[in-house]
Amino acid sequence: MESYTRYEKARIIGARALQISMGAPTLINVVSKTDPLEIALQEFRENVIPITVKRR
Repeated sequence: MESYTRYEKARIIGARALQISMGAPTLINVVSKTDPLEIALQEFRENVIPITVKRR
């Protein structure tokens, strides 16, 4: 897994949580979790979020 700064991590997880709350399909099997932030965190831990970071 690529090393992210805490700001990049926060931005990625926040953006993914917003997508999930707006109805985007989850990329992991979700059984008991309903909070979009928790789902986004789990997706981040499993490295399945299709968001890339471009640095200058």
